[in-house]
Amino acid sequence: MAEIDVWIRTLRAAEPAPMDLLLLADPSVDVIESYLSRSIVYVAERVPSDIIGVCAVLPTRPRTMEIVNVAVSEAWQQRGIGQRMLRAVMEDVCRKHRVSRLEIATGNSSFSQLRLYQKLGFRMSHIEHDFFVQNYAEPIFENGLQCRDLVHLWRDVTPFAEHSEAR
Repeated sequence: MAEIDVWIRTLRAAEPAPMDLLLLADPSVDVIESYLSRSIVYVAERVPSDIIGVCAVLPTRPRTMEIVNVAVSEAWQQRGIGQRMLRAVMEDVCRKHRVSRLEIATGNSSFSQLRLYQKLGFRMSHIEHDFFVQNYAEPIFENGLQCRDLVHLWRDVTPFAEHSEAR
């Protein structure tokens, strides 16, 4: 399959965040709004104004950021765009924001996301049992399973170039 021309950039000032894409990764507008204004938002763009992916990164502690949302439009999934976007984001936050550790979390039933994050060098750190049951009004089902637990992963990104596993 030919590589798709996609540009990864930060959201411009006063440019609205692509809520439709953010909702693909997190079904709660309230949760998204709780972190969006404090996040650095990256988008994957095919041509100007055709945003097909989003990634929000939140500073959490000194030299640490958490990827709090990552999503690719359903029509463009399974084409390597999420991986390319995450690689670009990891490199950018390491270089521009002097980050040495990145964290990310996903649901226990998010098999493809867990595979991708580990392929990119993230390691599991801990599980918050019943996180989705306790924090979301409606049950979430994915891959034939109820999403109950939040799986946390981390990755050292200092310097990013030394850790570019599994391309």
